[in-house]
Amino acid sequence: MGSQWVRPYTPGNGRWLVIVWEAVALALLTWASIRQFDLIGHGVRAVACTLAAVWVIGAWRILRHGVYVSSDGVLIRGLLRSRSMRWHDIAGVHLHQSIHKLGRWELQNDTTVLIERHDGATVNTELWARGVDFHSRPKLFRAVYQEIRNRHRAAAEN
Repeated sequence: MGSQWVRPYTPGNGRWLVIVWEAVALALLTWASIRQFDLIGHGVRAVACTLAAVWVIGAWRILRHGVYVSSDGVLIRGLLRSRSMRWHDIAGVHLHQSIHKLGRWELQNDTTVLIERHDGATVNTELWARGVDFHSRPKLFRAVYQEIRNRHRAAAEN
């Protein structure tokens, strides 16, 4: 897949809140670790540098997180892994309403975009209607969904 990957939407401001939240959490973990183990000197620097590196890598992955498209296919970048699929491997792109059961009750969670492969497997995307990117922009969520579907249709026609 040699073509250029493009994210068909701009990331939401909620990502920055997540990154700041994680910075505060890791700062508290650093402080607690130093206090708990009575670290001094090199120990303090080692813990602080290690957790700072974890934060930088995590923040970078959060910023790159999402769904990208190209003329060849779709790329889904998650926090821990990425996967790409060619358009001809994809049978369809659908909206899915996730529901959680709690005893007799059904709780509607959120709408997400699912990719169905020709082998019958489904692939979750990182696109959630009420996620950090689309929470206050529902029209953008629908537009991104339509963009992915249109690209899939165009690739199937060729």
